[in-house]
Amino acid sequence: MNRPTLIFATNNQHKVNEINSIIGKLVNVITLQEAGIDIDIPEPHPTLEENAAEKSGTIHRLTGKNVFSEDTGLEVFALHGEPGVKSARYAGEQKNFQANIDKLLLNLDGKENRTAQFRTVVSLIWDQHEYQFEGICKGSISKIQSEGKSGFGYDPVFIPDGATISFADMTLEEKNQYSHRKKAITQLVDFLNQLTDEQN
Repeated sequence: MNRPTLIFATNNQHKVNEINSIIGKLVNVITLQEAGIDIDIPEPHPTLEENAAEKSGTIHRLTGKNVFSEDTGLEVFALHGEPGVKSARYAGEQKNFQANIDKLLLNLDGKENRTAQFRTVVSLIWDQHEYQFEGICKGSISKIQSEGKSGFGYDPVFIPDGATISFADMTLEEKNQYSHRKKAITQLVDFLNQLTDEQN
């Protein structure tokens, strides 16, 4: 069976590795760089849904090919959903995950409620139509930053419900048992499998 090729609207290798570990041999995923595209896609909108659509729509308009993108935010309930869509630039316009973590822990200082969730929205453009899928991982923000070397972003301070260690302390396989991104990508794969079955 020929695998469909999908452009993933990112050059974030951490995200590519996560998604390839989920999709496996079902879809041939290529990055923007592999597709010969070198642009910085804006994320100007107030919601994950709109930003995901902006990214997939931009690349689809450039290439005319099937494409998917994702936008992920960490939503902390005691901070009224912050950092949310600004997760990557919480501490400033230059992406600096350590500064983002420092600001998050400072803003949570003294707060008892540390519940949070990671939320991922995937936007797929397939045969000119857009479809969206959502994945959520509920958990809490630890008071101390983990020294774990895995993961990226806020992983050193996020402990998913049902676990006793942070995402940064988990292997990729362990993280995928909880991952918001895996939940959204699994829906994407199920959708593509359904399309393939209908076409056969």
